[in-house]
Amino acid sequence: MAATQQVKRRATNQGAAVKEALAAEDTFRSAQDVYATLRANGEKIGLSTVYRHLQIFVDDGLADVIHKPDGESTYRLCGDASSTHHHHLVCRDCGKAVEIDGPAVETWADKVAAQNGFTDVNHTVEIFGVCAGCAA
Repeated sequence: MAATQQVKRRATNQGAAVKEALAAEDTFRSAQDVYATLRANGEKIGLSTVYRHLQIFVDDGLADVIHKPDGESTYRLCGDASSTHHHHLVCRDCGKAVEIDGPAVETWADKVAAQNGFTDVNHTVEIFGVCAGCAA
């Protein structure tokens, strides 16, 4: 996987508010959910601004994005840009997410790419299920 170059960005109050709202829960959340939280807290911010900041966080390696089975993009703060590549186990009921390593997936992805003459590849693997708390 190719290293991404981080762009120096100017910190803004709106960006800080989006980051704080995203960090408030340890689940993957939609942009609309983050927007609703911000508005309920009195923030004067537009939905497009929320989307823009979430994408910046993803681009900078500060957040992960997964696409739910219905196609909706959801976001979760995942440390800093130096975090290692990882995957997620996500509860379909409550949204709880667990970061998991997948060395076998990494090996398989590299092998398949090389066999097919691909370079500079990346991938995502998300596993959806029901957590122990929701299954009880």
